Amino acid sequence: MIEGAARLKEKLNSPEKKQEIYYNSLTFANESIPVENHKVKSKLTKYLAKFSFKKIGSHDMHARAEKYLPKIEKILKSYGIPEDFKYLPVVESGLDPSVSSHKGAGGYWQFMPSTARLYGLRVDHKVDERKNFVKSTHAAARYLKDLYNQFGDWTLVAAAYNIGEGSLRAAMRNQGKKSYYHLKLNEETASYVYKIISVKEVLEKPHLYGYSI
Repeated sequence: MIEGAARLKEKLNSPEKKQEIYYNSLTFANESIPVENHKVKSKLTKYLAKFSFKKIGSHDMHARAEKYLPKIEKILKSYGIPEDFKYLPVVESGLDPSVSSHKGAGGYWQFMPSTARLYGLRVDHKVDERKNFVKSTHAAARYLKDLYNQFGDWTLVAAAYNIGEGSLRAAMRNQGKKSYYHLKLNEETASYVYKIISVKEVLEKPHLYGYSI
């Protein structure tokens, strides 16, 4: 009996068991992640490892996160948006308003000009309110809320933010799938939620990834 208990204790304290418990504890927008799916677990492992060695864990990134994330969280909460969406602009721009994409997206939340204007931001040759932290965050919250009204699922909202609601609806219709984790999407969107989860983990638990912040 004592020997059997010792073996059980050893098994429960093994690295494999600890990893399993850790993965099962991961969530996005208060929703569990289907880590029992091998592909899902493999992607999580890949991006957690990738982001643990990138600048996401640097002192500069943590300083920006400490400055901006509580403010983003407060604004999102006022719209009923889950807290985890505060990590979206970290993935999008690294919280750097000067970042722009080759497609024309810009600002903290990487809005395209047309979407920015639709949600009340001024974008012209004189003013670009995508670079205004407070105004752009309120605009992003309104957009995220509208996406939730369309999809009714926060993980799909994140995917739609990246790929566009029309493209996501088409993929769901053509594939007959309603879960982000079961959809076949382009490489960027297919990795998008995993990146957000990884950024969340590295910023919230830097000690697990080799950083002393």
